[in-house]
Amino acid sequence: MMKGREGLWGLAAAAWFAAALGGFLALNRYQAAPGAAGETPPRWPAESRLSPAADRPTLVMLAHPQCPCTRSSIGELAWIMIRAKGRVSAFVLFLQPDGKPRAWVETDLWRAAARIPGVQALADAGGAEARRMGAETSGQTLLFDAAGRLLFSGGITGARGHPGANAGRDAVLAALLDGGTPRGTTQVFGCALASPEPAAQTARLAWRL
Repeated sequence: MMKGREGLWGLAAAAWFAAALGGFLALNRYQAAPGAAGETPPRWPAESRLSPAADRPTLVMLAHPQCPCTRSSIGELAWIMIRAKGRVSAFVLFLQPDGKPRAWVETDLWRAAARIPGVQALADAGGAEARRMGAETSGQTLLFDAAGRLLFSGGITGARGHPGANAGRDAVLAALLDGGTPRGTTQVFGCALASPEPAAQTARLAWRL
């Protein structure tokens, strides 16, 4: 009888381990999978309602207020702004879908962005500015020079929700400190801007662990 029970426990442990491993691998794949980069304009879109700086570059980040991955993007933006020392004007535009109240938009991500010196956090009603900028993924960052030319488009994290040194962050800072570089691109790691509740989707994936 004991051997039978031990066998059942062994099977249960093996099944749990397989499920945990599968969840771990799925989460890793999710973290490493870039979002859609979109088709960004080569120059500042004339129809944009934002006013870019005339005397320095302007950075625009498009963000989903409910995307947990975007916390790292905002952290990397803070890192850039500290080191840029006033060389750039920056906007973080938070998606506000039709019918969603202001409270849905002004999350802790909004507050974190608004606390960064030199950054304006704004609501993007209906995702109009995101469409003008050609952004499809939260965390998409565009850098334009003072003449409105696109210098950089992409993400400034190396994976979903992973802060730290990465090619996008380095490219943006190099463009600011070197006075302009040829246009560069990197992959964007974040939730789809069109996703209604990305935080819930990410939580369901993590729960598989």
